[in-house]
Amino acid sequence: MSTSVAPATLTADVHAGPGPLTRFRSAAPWWLLPATVVTVLGGFTLYALWTAFLGGGINQSGPYLSPFYSPLLWSTGPISPALWVLGSPLLFRATCYYYRKAYYRSFFWDPPGCAVGEMRHRAYRGENAFPLVLNNLHRFFLYLVGIVTGFLWYDVVLAFFSGGHVQLGLGTGIMLANVILLSGYTLGCHSLRHLAGGSVDCYSKARMGMARLRAWKWVTILNERHPLWAWVSMFSVVITDVYIHMLRAGWFVDPHVVF
Repeated sequence: MSTSVAPATLTADVHAGPGPLTRFRSAAPWWLLPATVVTVLGGFTLYALWTAFLGGGINQSGPYLSPFYSPLLWSTGPISPALWVLGSPLLFRATCYYYRKAYYRSFFWDPPGCAVGEMRHRAYRGENAFPLVLNNLHRFFLYLVGIVTGFLWYDVVLAFFSGGHVQLGLGTGIMLANVILLSGYTLGCHSLRHLAGGSVDCYSKARMGMARLRAWKWVTILNERHPLWAWVSMFSVVITDVYIHMLRAGWFVDPHVVF
């Protein structure tokens, strides 16, 4: 008695291959990423200086206060109040571990990209000489920017509860999104991750070890996307400031509802 056996179904090992973004990165010249970083960071720096010193005074419209001016230490005087506000956030970003990589490669060409040789012939000194040695102050700038972030949350609360009423508008939504992105960038900081769970050999034997382990895990979740938080939060600050500039100039009225 013969038994017929159905032929085995052959499944082809089909691979989708690299996506369009991966292919673009592979085909792009090495100088494209450094040029993009220089353009974006340079443009952000110029915009920050313009809105702080040449923007025509404090950028505030009703309950909306620009993040470049928060906390508003004073509203009158020969010096822009944004001067002191810009200090800690900009220094925090300038000494950030991710931004160091970005501007070392893009501005200093040290090196300009992977598999691209050094273009400088001076001896490598790392971060042991001025001015790069100042990057070691990053942890202290973290403390200061934490205070500024707290004031930004306070500004959002004031915007939502303006005049004794609850106000829901496009401006409050933009301000809330901005402070969430800034908080994600700040709380994902490498220094904060080290403060939460660094220098510990065994969490079960360290003081408050389990609490530090949980904090370290939470910070690590944000830290894994630290470059993304860095770029997105930088754009959100500009978008928030531009929106308040437009309201202040009277281009349109902020769409909102009051309860």
